[in-house]
Amino acid sequence: MRKSSLRRASAGLAAATSLALALTACGGTTKEDVKDEGASAATAGKADPNAELKKGLTVGFLPKQVNNPYFTSADKGGEAALKELGSSYKEVGPSSATDTAGQVSYVNTLTQQQVDAMAVSAQDPGALCTALKQAMKNGIKVVTYDSDTTAGCRNAFVSQASAEDLGRTEVQLLAEQIGYKGEIAILSAAQTATNQNIWIDFMKQELKDPKYKDVKLVKVAYGDDDAQKSFQQTQGLLQEYPNLKGIISPTTVGIKAAAQYLSGSKYKGKVKLTGLGTPNDMRKYVKNGTVEAFELWDPAKLGDLAARAAVALVSGQITGKEGETFKAGDTTYTIGKDGVISLGKPTVFDAKNIDQYNF
Repeated sequence: MRKSSLRRASAGLAAATSLALALTACGGTTKEDVKDEGASAATAGKADPNAELKKGLTVGFLPKQVNNPYFTSADKGGEAALKELGSSYKEVGPSSATDTAGQVSYVNTLTQQQVDAMAVSAQDPGALCTALKQAMKNGIKVVTYDSDTTAGCRNAFVSQASAEDLGRTEVQLLAEQIGYKGEIAILSAAQTATNQNIWIDFMKQELKDPKYKDVKLVKVAYGDDDAQKSFQQTQGLLQEYPNLKGIISPTTVGIKAAAQYLSGSKYKGKVKLTGLGTPNDMRKYVKNGTVEAFELWDPAKLGDLAARAAVALVSGQITGKEGETFKAGDTTYTIGKDGVISLGKPTVFDAKNIDQYNF
């Protein structure tokens, strides 16, 4: 239960947060600005792995975008976990994947409502920092999932898989399909999306390997996780680069839109497509020959782990420090560097296994 002093402080929270955001808007927030300032707050206290899990908590989920099938699946996983743990779930969030100001507003709303913890998928790492640090100062535990913010602005980050694994394996999948030769492009989500940019950095690192000497990355395009824009960006890529051999789209909205365009065009089966997608979205395109293989994790399990990590933080089992462990379901997780908790290896889906999955 929240301390009475925190309840009394909530009345003045909106004004204080508004002032902090105004200052941020003037000067901007960088990772260096917040790294040292927030580090102690993010890992305050000492973990007790034997502490009893608290019940009756309220955990707010703030995805990048509500009514997005991917986040719907992820957040339902969080909701189910919280119900099992005897706590309450609530979801808030913007309807657009690029409404950063809206995300900041929702963080402030959850803070004012004095939830016990929040799970946030960040649209923009710097923009959310001030609001998230304010939440932590008010005793709210902050977990990021799917897309991280700066380490000092949250207690822990639940990662879909190793960022390096995701970035490198998508290049490996596409390179195999195009015979390690030809022009390729990347169709990303928003230009500021933390997870997308980290994966793309590892894609570029992978492409430096001599075995990709005949593979050329010609462009990174942005569809803003909007189906129509992603469709149009795919069309634009093929008009601009008529010799394009393949596209990587590390976003479920983007890969589906790209597959939709390719499947109805002369490029079907000729321009290869891979990236991150859900089996239910991509089944049709795998079976009709538009897509050979793609990968993802189970988003419901990601939401489940984010919820369990949030409850473990509130209960004092973990603080977010490297080396701490906690149990989530039947699995024991160890917190890595910078408070990162990795869900596990991505799964590759193709014609042989896609019918085994339903999400």
